[in-house]
Amino acid sequence: MEETLVLKAQKRDASGSKAAERIRQQGRIPAIIYGHKKEPEAVSLDEHNFVEGLHHGHRLMEVQIGKKKETVLVKDLQYDFLGKDIIHADLIRVDVTERVTVTVHIELKGAEKAKGVEEEGAIIEGHVDGLEVECLVTNIPESFVVSVREMNVGDTLHASDVELPEGVKLACDPELLVATCSIVTAKTAEEVEQETPVAPEVIGEAEEEEPKEQAEESKEQETE
Repeated sequence: MEETLVLKAQKRDASGSKAAERIRQQGRIPAIIYGHKKEPEAVSLDEHNFVEGLHHGHRLMEVQIGKKKETVLVKDLQYDFLGKDIIHADLIRVDVTERVTVTVHIELKGAEKAKGVEEEGAIIEGHVDGLEVECLVTNIPESFVVSVREMNVGDTLHASDVELPEGVKLACDPELLVATCSIVTAKTAEEVEQETPVAPEVIGEAEEEEPKEQAEESKEQETE
């Protein structure tokens, strides 16, 4: 059972990218709490405590806003353009007795010592970062650690092969390919050249996708 992390939150009145940036400069992360047929609530969380909790595998959290408490699940995180710092969090209200569908990170262990790698020079290739499962909100696994040391050349690992804890059910395709063990053959320069498409000339740089609150700010400016 996952231990619930308790965080204090502050209400947010202002919206838009500029307001969100001011909040982040104060060492806080803008967040939205929604779900359970209640009105969405804009809040901010202490960045250090929130990020530290995530690093320790917490997804289920209890958010205290004044005297009110909300049990929430971390549903989505938005990062900066470098993919390093969290700039916004989506938190969904949950009940401790309900079942939820979540994606749990999968970790392949022993890839460098796998039979096919040591005996035939093969490689273990992972094809997914996580598995979608259904479980009680209080029983979300931190990760799935799967040993691939027994894999030989030609072996494959599918979602249905991953052992799940009691009470956790697979919610994705059982045939989803998780990992393979195969020989990588060196290609000639001519083969590589034939497979490499000629990229069209691009003038300028592609625009970056705006974070949610930046998009809202842009709409506000257009309206004005």
